[in-house]
Amino acid sequence: MKKQLLALAAGLALSAAAFATDEIKVVVDAAKPGPVINKNIYGQFAEHLGTGIYEGIWVGPDSKIPNVRGWRKDVVGALKNLKVPLVRWPGGCFADEYHWREGIGPRNKRPVKVNTHWGGVPENNAVGTHEFFDLVEQLGAEAYVNGNLGTGSAQEMAEWLEYMTAEGKSTLADLRRKNGRDKPFRVHYFAIGNETWGCGGNMRPEYYADLYRQVATFLKTPANNRPLFIASGGNDQDTKWTEVLSKNIRWNFDAIAHHYYTFPSGKWEGKGPAVGFGEDQWISTLANTLKIEQTIVKNKAILDQNDPKKRLALYMDEWGSWYDPEPGSNPGFLVQRNTLRDALLAALHFNVFHAHADRVRMSNIAQMVNVLQAMIITTKDQLILTPTYHAFEMYTPFQDATSLPVTVQNNPTYSVAAHSMPTISATAALAKDGKLWVGLVNADATKPQELTLDLGAAVKSAKGRILTAAAMDAENSFKAPNAIKPEPFEAQAVNGKLVVKLPAKAIVVLAVER
Repeated sequence: MKKQLLALAAGLALSAAAFATDEIKVVVDAAKPGPVINKNIYGQFAEHLGTGIYEGIWVGPDSKIPNVRGWRKDVVGALKNLKVPLVRWPGGCFADEYHWREGIGPRNKRPVKVNTHWGGVPENNAVGTHEFFDLVEQLGAEAYVNGNLGTGSAQEMAEWLEYMTAEGKSTLADLRRKNGRDKPFRVHYFAIGNETWGCGGNMRPEYYADLYRQVATFLKTPANNRPLFIASGGNDQDTKWTEVLSKNIRWNFDAIAHHYYTFPSGKWEGKGPAVGFGEDQWISTLANTLKIEQTIVKNKAILDQNDPKKRLALYMDEWGSWYDPEPGSNPGFLVQRNTLRDALLAALHFNVFHAHADRVRMSNIAQMVNVLQAMIITTKDQLILTPTYHAFEMYTPFQDATSLPVTVQNNPTYSVAAHSMPTISATAALAKDGKLWVGLVNADATKPQELTLDLGAAVKSAKGRILTAAAMDAENSFKAPNAIKPEPFEAQAVNGKLVVKLPAKAIVVLAVER
């Protein structure tokens, strides 16, 4: 009997040891602060595409929908709640067919053109330079202007910059004043072309590098209003553009833009539906999302070799989910519904961007209103806030916070069909006010997870919010605008360490009380 009891005790000890080994532990090294998480990682993108601007956020000053100089009050208010740090405009592909002079002066005299990239619909140029800067000033955001390299010229871009930034006496400065703006506009970022490998001109990186050098020579502004100049880089897993540009451009060159979109199928044709999907497309979408880290790591390695002082930034200035068009919509308008899956996709991006904040100093989700992975969906005088909006809002404490190293020990693998990925994603940062914030994602669509949060010192508790829902494709609609929204969430300490019980398919953001 004694031998049996000893054997049972030994077995229990082994089981306990195995259980302890399998414990998921998120370890945050608060003693080794990393780079600051630039607030512009939470940047937005507004292109002349579908109803992304017209009807979506711009209704004109004569509209019955409440507005300030044409911009919808309700949309601007919702965006201000996100603390939108910057807005990229006018594209995208549209930027390389946009001629700025057509968007100034009396709106009723501006030319009407065909938007050849997006749906073949009329573009009346009602939103131009002055309207755009009115929007960013209402938001308290920075301005990212994308220059036209495709159908434009060095002269056109140089004159646009002069129009926006000239302080003294010049014909273009006086034209700006005549059009209602005495003081120069503050231009924070200026890109020379967009997707020059594709819709921006189908160029080779070597050709573009030479063209950039030529154009950038003539882009001049007052010293106190010099924008950061952005080169059009590669997309997806490509690294050649980063290699060629970082080797061959030396002047008026501050960042390389890289684009990465997530398709459930991983293919351009037959991307997959936005709703009504199974767990196989839930995991394929999130697993494909995490591949963005491979892109960043590969491009960072090239930059570290060619730019060891880290002068150049890597801007992920288009990212997000891209699904098959909403049935019945104009396929050129890129209309898609927004679900819980999109919220987790956004949070996974944030966690990756934070981990690479030394180079990733800006990102711009595509797009802000009504297009692709939108923050806000509007119709007439109504709006709904999407699950992606709520993910952005939950993560606002990370803007300009100091990143902290995070490791996830014993992270289980989440597998469905041919796809596998880590179950838990985590990030942590120290905000300017001294609060320590933690962001957690449980990617598993069916299983809750319990984890221990180890900060290297005793903690008391943590309070924050959670975003989750019963269905993988839960969404907000005009009939049920609050079907999915953040709810309060708390975690208690056990022996100085936080125990967090994460429901399936959930995002949690916590402020830790130490």
